[in-house]
Amino acid sequence: MSLIPEEVTREIRDRINIVDLIGRYVTLKKAGSNYKGLCPFHNEKSPSFNVNLDRQIFHCFGCGEGGDVIGFLMRHENLSFPEAARSLAGELGIEIPENNQNSREASTDDLFRANEIALSLFRSALRSTEATAAREYLKNRGFDGSLADEFEMGFAPDSWDTLAKALSKASIPAAQGVRAGLLVERKSGGHYDRFRGRLMFPIRDVRNRVVGFGGRALAADQDPKYLNTAETPIFHKSALFYGLPAALEPMRRNSRAVVVEGYFDQIAMCRASVGESVATCGTALTEAHGANLRRRAPTVVLVFDGDDAGQKAMEKALAVLLPNGLRVRAVLLPTGDDPDTYLKREGAEALKELVDAAPPALELMMQRVVGKGCSTPWQKADAVNAVVPFLTRVSDVVERANYIHRLALMTDTPESGVTRAVRAAEQGKTWDGAETMPKNPQKETAEARRCREFAKLLLDYPEHISVYLTPETIDLIPGGFWNRFFTAMFELSSQGECIDAQTLSNALQPEEGKQVLAFLMDHTPELDGVQVVGQIEANLKWLKDRHSQEMRRVVTARVRANPEADADVLAEKQRQLEERRKAQGV
Repeated sequence: MSLIPEEVTREIRDRINIVDLIGRYVTLKKAGSNYKGLCPFHNEKSPSFNVNLDRQIFHCFGCGEGGDVIGFLMRHENLSFPEAARSLAGELGIEIPENNQNSREASTDDLFRANEIALSLFRSALRSTEATAAREYLKNRGFDGSLADEFEMGFAPDSWDTLAKALSKASIPAAQGVRAGLLVERKSGGHYDRFRGRLMFPIRDVRNRVVGFGGRALAADQDPKYLNTAETPIFHKSALFYGLPAALEPMRRNSRAVVVEGYFDQIAMCRASVGESVATCGTALTEAHGANLRRRAPTVVLVFDGDDAGQKAMEKALAVLLPNGLRVRAVLLPTGDDPDTYLKREGAEALKELVDAAPPALELMMQRVVGKGCSTPWQKADAVNAVVPFLTRVSDVVERANYIHRLALMTDTPESGVTRAVRAAEQGKTWDGAETMPKNPQKETAEARRCREFAKLLLDYPEHISVYLTPETIDLIPGGFWNRFFTAMFELSSQGECIDAQTLSNALQPEEGKQVLAFLMDHTPELDGVQVVGQIEANLKWLKDRHSQEMRRVVTARVRANPEADADVLAEKQRQLEERRKAQGV
């Protein structure tokens, strides 16, 4: 993948609307001059994630993450810098010149292209004579051709190299087909198709790119029943959801996400007008899934089978979702049913009503536990101890108090006893759901405040940098962060570089770069030209006076340390006193 010229990177940063882009992933609300939301990079209950439209930057005061639009996409989608920049450039219609300095191996472009070629082949193959059994299977499940097209279903031909040949014809090297999880390397040499004789479901990422596939067996002797793409640079099943791109807008609109277990279940939900539904890709819910859902909606509705396996799956999901501050509801379908079979028997409206009326998942869990028996003291203790670990994961104190009250009533146990059990469990729990917030923050010194104000004025009105930021000015700044900051600004300006928040952040060490993004989140009022100059000069005068005071203190200390100080030391002290009188107009 070729390098991205700096001027192209700057054009991307200038033209993209950072609030709109981050708003695709995080629910943002206007808060003064910034937009705020829950940080997508760490677990928090109160929003500390800030986006500043004027400066085109974001910063989280909880975990310290920050940067520009490219940095956000890199962090959120696990992309390299060129990949994130190219994605945004494509949206904006910005052309990036090619110079092919990086190896093809480092690129994921071929992986996405290989998956698109595979999807086209699979969809076309579903119409072929060879796919008669696949079409018959779909027909028996209530799918006609238009439905299959709507959900992009396909068929992997039952041959060893149909896809391998198609990739070769498209100039995709076999090694890239292997890397995309579509081909398998033979021990004897050559490659063969990973998916053969299966009904195929494309899996897309949040940016609607095909990253992998799920293949459903059609023959009785095919094993496994569902075969997914293996882990690749772009396919991580522990973080992906089937159906996510189409579900994003319904999730935002309905403030909930509906999670089911299979591809056909997710499609059944969509057919029942529950568009905010997604399915895991052959795995139980993971921490990555929980964090993903937390960014999308405040409530999750689980729709699982009503058998023991479904109930256990619900409990495992609760353990993952509750620490993320999500409100979890659940539907346990009648034994033997899944959303697809329920839809066929009861109809779309009945399935949707079932989801809309879903009770809190913890209520269902408590009912199941109590239903096993709760008449003796040890049965009551067992029931309470089974639920308590989940109560410790409820972050909202009011919610937790209500669940404690409900559990006490259901088990006929004193509420104080349940409360003590929760407290005891909290002391020994291993989950760390605490927000990462700075402890005992240091009070800003007057000197640091003046430096910050001076810095923001120069960044807001860069035409004054060449006038007021000189080597003599930098000498007034004490050593440490602010001296390095103004030195970097001076050097960038001297080189004719564009001075903005991200450029300055990049010029410093990572932790100091985060400090830059943090202080630039503060609102700066609009000023006219006279006010700007007045405030700049007022801050400079304060810094000069402070510098003079410090120099006098140093000279005085030298004189006191040596009562018989030489004439040079005394002369220096006298010179400084005269400078002070002159500055004060005496």
